[in-house]
Amino acid sequence: MKVNIHIHKRKGPRHITLLLFLLITMTFFLILNFMSKERHSDETFAALPEPENLQKFEPIREYEETIQRGTTLSDILFAYDFSPADIHKLRQDVKPVYDLSKIKAGNKFRVFTSEEGEVQSLEYNIDNGKYLTIQKGLDTYKAEIKEFEYDLKLKMIWGKIENFLIFAVTKQGEKDNLAISLAEIFAWDIDFNMDIRKGDSFKVLFEKKYLDGQFVGYGNVIAAEFTNLGKTFQAFRFTYSDTKASDYFDFEGHSLRKEFLKTPLSFKRISSRFSYSRLHPIRKVYRPHMGVDYAANINAPVEATADGTVTFAGWNGASGRMVRIKHKKGYETMYLHLNSFASGIRKGKQVKQGQMIGKVGSSGLSTGPHLDYRIKHRGKYINPLSARFDPVDPLRVEFKEDFQKKARQYMLFLKAPLVVFSRFSNPIPLASNSASE
Repeated sequence: MKVNIHIHKRKGPRHITLLLFLLITMTFFLILNFMSKERHSDETFAALPEPENLQKFEPIREYEETIQRGTTLSDILFAYDFSPADIHKLRQDVKPVYDLSKIKAGNKFRVFTSEEGEVQSLEYNIDNGKYLTIQKGLDTYKAEIKEFEYDLKLKMIWGKIENFLIFAVTKQGEKDNLAISLAEIFAWDIDFNMDIRKGDSFKVLFEKKYLDGQFVGYGNVIAAEFTNLGKTFQAFRFTYSDTKASDYFDFEGHSLRKEFLKTPLSFKRISSRFSYSRLHPIRKVYRPHMGVDYAANINAPVEATADGTVTFAGWNGASGRMVRIKHKKGYETMYLHLNSFASGIRKGKQVKQGQMIGKVGSSGLSTGPHLDYRIKHRGKYINPLSARFDPVDPLRVEFKEDFQKKARQYMLFLKAPLVVFSRFSNPIPLASNSASE
C-alpha cells in the first residue's frame, strides 16, 4: 500500500544534503542487512521422514476456487470423481487435525492432480495465517496445518493528532489495526481515550505482510515514538535469543509494561474523580469518594489492571456487584457497580492483567451505567489517576549491550524518517518469514 506524504525540504548547500543522504542511506541498508540476518539466525529444521504409505508424486496441475456460500466439501470434490465413501474417509482421516465441516465461504480451496487428473493433494486456507494441506496416500490421508510464508516489508509512518490516533493513522493510508497496536504498546503510560491532545505526534516503524503480492496484515511494530502533552515516549522491540520471548523497552532497558494498567476500561469518560469531599449524587451530602468513576456503555468489558487473586466477587450493598483483587506489594483493586461477572470469576480465582472480570452496570447505589474503580496500597486508598507504578520484567542485564546496539539503529529511523523513507514510495522488502515471526 502506497502512502502519499508531503515532504517539505529545507534549503541548504547541495553537497551537505547529498553527504547526509549517502551517510543515512548506507546506515539504513546496513540495518536492513542486519535485521534480515537476525531473522534467519538460530533456525534449524530437521528433515522429517515421509510415511511409507504416502504416494511419491509431483502434482502437475493446480485448481483453485473460492468457496461460495452454501457450498459443501462434497460439492467441490464430486467434480474430481470423489465418491460419498471417499469423502467420508477423507473427513475421518483429517478430523483429528481439522474438521472439514468448518470450511467457510470466501476462503480458498486448492486441488492438485496428476497429468491424468488423479487427485494427489488438497489445500484449504483456514485464515490469513494458516492453511490445511492434505496428502493422499495409498489407503489414507495425512493432514497438517502449516503457516503461510509471507513477504515482509518495512514501512514507516509519522504524523500529528488532530482528534483520534486511529484517524491520524488511517490518514496515512494504514489500517485501524496498526493504530490499536501502537496504542497497546504505550497503554501503560498513555490513556489513549483521556490523555490524547491535538498536536500530539507519533512515529512508527513496522512490518507489513504480503502474500502473492497482496497485503494481508501487519507484522511486528519494530520501534515507535509518541509525544503526548510535550513528553516523548519511545519503544524498541527486542527478542531474547535464548527464550525467543519478546517485549518493548525504552532505551535504558525498562519495560514499557507496568505493574498496573492505567485504566480498567477501553472506552469511557471520567464522570467523577478521586476526592476527599464530593457531593454524593444520590445522598446529597459531602463525603469522600475514594475512587474514579468511569461513565461507559452498559456491558462494556471491565479488565483486571494487574495480575492477582480475586478475594471477593458478589453483592456488596451500595457498591452493588463488586470484584476485589489482591495484588503483589500490598496493592488491592476494587471494581464497583458491575452488571455481571465474567465466567469463572469467583473468590480464589487467579487473574491476569488485562483479563476481563466483569461488565459495566449500574447495580447498587448508582445513577447510571459506570464503573467505580478504586486502589488501595497497604490498606490506604490512593488516587488511581496520579498513582505511578514500576515497570515489570526489565531487560535482562546480559542482553543490554545487544539491545542498545539495535535500539541505536532504530533511532536513526525515528530521528530522520523524512530523509530515509522519502526516498522510497513503497514499503521496503525484508526477508520472507512465516506467520509465526
